[in-house]
Amino acid sequence: MTKPVCLIVGAGAGIGGNVAKRFAREGYHAVLARRSDKEGLDRLVAEISGEGGSAAGFLLNAVEDGSIERLVESIEKDIGPIEVAVFNLGAQIGSRALANTSLKAFELGWRMATFGLFRLAVTLFPYMEQRGKGSLLVTSATAAVRGNAGQHSHAAAMAGRRMLCQTLNAEFAAKGIHVAHILIDGAVDAPDTLGKMLGPERYQALREAKGLAKDGLLLPAEIANTYFHVAHQHRSAWTHELDLRAFSDLAWWNHATSGNL
Repeated sequence: MTKPVCLIVGAGAGIGGNVAKRFAREGYHAVLARRSDKEGLDRLVAEISGEGGSAAGFLLNAVEDGSIERLVESIEKDIGPIEVAVFNLGAQIGSRALANTSLKAFELGWRMATFGLFRLAVTLFPYMEQRGKGSLLVTSATAAVRGNAGQHSHAAAMAGRRMLCQTLNAEFAAKGIHVAHILIDGAVDAPDTLGKMLGPERYQALREAKGLAKDGLLLPAEIANTYFHVAHQHRSAWTHELDLRAFSDLAWWNHATSGNL
């Protein structure tokens, strides 16, 4: 019997990798796709297999024409039906003043955050619509609801991602396809995102000051539990948007100023 597939676009060692592990533990075949670091990708697949799960990994340049489309079509043809897709692709190009934000850099944020999601939906939703069911979980960021200085590309792109989730819901919810926009409002304890951004010493200092036993950083495994729950909600009570943050953080709407998360 073919296993249902959970496709994760943007499968690093943080949210994406932990979501893959969570779904694999529940009998899904996890398909992990990421832009680079084949060694890290293979390690995640091996970890899932070592736990008794089923997984495969693919390198994916999501801004390349046809790349997302080819991946979806090959999975549906050769692996199995994609019952859950997680669009976890980041779109942060760094904090840049307007004068230092080139046209190419601005467009790149949109291509990753919004256009990539659009291409995934255009390719995947006909399969889900034919089956009458499916879930698309979309990782988002504080920038989707609040624009900060230096975040021209990121905020515009993530706000577009949020609105696209709303339009997809408006068209496809009644057809059985569940779209959830999940806003990550805080720092995630992930070595290949926050760790790379801060560097190893600052990252470890932040973990010791705020994370670890203090639970002040969002834990990827706990985020993954929420993703699994949302994907399996009864259709009479679907969540279409939610935000996640550590208990000790103020919500995005309570901040007069903030960082660039």
